[in-house]
Amino acid sequence: MSSSAAPSIPFTLRGEFIELDKLLKACGLVDSGGAARHLISEGQVQVDGATELRKTAKIRAGQVVAFAGQRIEVAAAP
Repeated sequence: MSSSAAPSIPFTLRGEFIELDKLLKACGLVDSGGAARHLISEGQVQVDGATELRKTAKIRAGQVVAFAGQRIEVAAAP
């Protein structure tokens, strides 16, 4: 992996999934759910390498969300 790889933010699920807008807010990448939904609808968020436009897409363990140069790696609760 090159040194230019995006920094990763680990996120552990509390349940089976988290909705995409809530994940961005929970990780502190946006100030509000409304801001998250706006950015998602503008096509600024990727899930597993593909642009995701569904604001409440269910993000599950093993998926990777990319936004604003950050990567969120979603893991299942231990």
